[in-house]
Amino acid sequence: MAPGEPHAIPFHPKGEIPHFEEEREGWGGYIEWERYPEKKKQAEEILKSYDFPDPPEFQLLPLPDTNPILTGERFKQYHQATGLGHLPDISWQYVLKEKSPDMIHVLQFPYNGEPPRDRLVENEITPNPDFFVRNHGGIPEIDPAKYYLDIGGLVNDPRRLTLADLQNESLFPRQSNVVSLQCSGTRRIEQIHEYPGDGDELINAPWGEGAIGTARWTGVSLKKVIKHCGGLKDGAMHIEFFGADTYFKKGKVYNYVVSVPWRKVKANEVLLAWEMNGEPLPKIHGFPLRAVVFGYIGARSCKWLYEIRALKEPSEAPVQRKEYLYYTPQIGKQNAMYSNGFSIQDMPVSSAIISPRDMQHIIHDGKVKLKGWAYSGGGHWPIRVEVSGDGGSIWYEVPWDKMSTKYYHAWRLWEIDLPVDAEGWLEFLVRTWDNALNTQPTFVRSAWNWDLHVTSSCHRIKVYSINRSRPTTAARLRVLEEKGLPIVPITKPLPFDLETDEQYEAAMKVQKGREPLE
Repeated sequence: MAPGEPHAIPFHPKGEIPHFEEEREGWGGYIEWERYPEKKKQAEEILKSYDFPDPPEFQLLPLPDTNPILTGERFKQYHQATGLGHLPDISWQYVLKEKSPDMIHVLQFPYNGEPPRDRLVENEITPNPDFFVRNHGGIPEIDPAKYYLDIGGLVNDPRRLTLADLQNESLFPRQSNVVSLQCSGTRRIEQIHEYPGDGDELINAPWGEGAIGTARWTGVSLKKVIKHCGGLKDGAMHIEFFGADTYFKKGKVYNYVVSVPWRKVKANEVLLAWEMNGEPLPKIHGFPLRAVVFGYIGARSCKWLYEIRALKEPSEAPVQRKEYLYYTPQIGKQNAMYSNGFSIQDMPVSSAIISPRDMQHIIHDGKVKLKGWAYSGGGHWPIRVEVSGDGGSIWYEVPWDKMSTKYYHAWRLWEIDLPVDAEGWLEFLVRTWDNALNTQPTFVRSAWNWDLHVTSSCHRIKVYSINRSRPTTAARLRVLEEKGLPIVPITKPLPFDLETDEQYEAAMKVQKGREPLE
């Protein structure tokens, strides 16, 4: 199911809609905010004059079973009020053009979406149309022939490099890496079901298990580019990325800006990528150039790069300083401060069961096939995956030959035929161990935090087990088949007697009646 048209709710401007000039020729939708404080101030005054819609309620009862479709009306109206009202329509067209038609739409604008669960683990390398999207603003339309990247700050020789420069192998050796990107909101719906948290639909969108994907990215090492610029000046410890999308936070306007420590770049774990799985980057994923930061939260892999700066301290931009923070469980609306959360960088070990689905009925012969993914960031990799069919008492190891390729910075897909004798409602769990012996908390409540980030607890699903290797169950299934009746929905009463009078009397003799003799 898709959300409605991007501007289904009418917007009523207060006076003339402003026109902010696009900064560069051939860069449609890119407004430079960071260099022009007066322009930012003007936009902020405009925003103050409006009463924008409140965030929609998507956490308190009644809760949806899975991702609700949120339309992002606030953010559409922010863009309309500042003269960027065309961007929601453009962005939605790229969703329709570049993504699979059956994507699960989590937030229409800025677009957030994940692939159907049954297709998520079909391929070790995620096809581009099925790769999740987590955007923070509209999609700029950038002419690659007009593209250039400014590199400055605390570098010895600031440079301006075109896309052709970056792709010139006599200057920069080309590099390809298989890397998983994961949003910190992956599996957030589980935290929401446990305890509601902050309800900003852009920051805390209700993701399922699909906000992760793996691609072969091709580009140039940022370390090589910094070297080409003469290296860093003394004191430079962080590298800041600027994206061409417009970003709104607490009534203020920005470009999307984040940073990573220099040590990450120095370790050759940051790529400036122009290809995704052998094809030019899709527009929705950052064309023509984006950062790919290995093993970090996806938010640091800035799209539509237009500038890189070397800094002494981490970026002061709101995405870096005020978002993607991890709080203790006692922090909430009553006491949350930016300073008492720490920045999420390396992604912890995590995993998910993708098949079967939660609340699914399964007819089996004593074994149930489970499929899923496992991932660990920070240069670690999944070394063991274990599943439980009884809520976590007994664990079975996934056979090594049923796990996909090991990569330093990518997920592993897995499958197992899990022994299941019991019938009725069961709880299946998965947990992963990485090569540093990190594993997952057992319960969601152990990972809960106010911003609902990083659901790293064991993923658990409830399934209804129907074991046809049991004679009574096999007999009932034969009767249903003869009568042309399905077993589902399991809640629908059977239209015939469960046993004959003769069968009942025979059973009572075996049980020696319903009541004691004396």
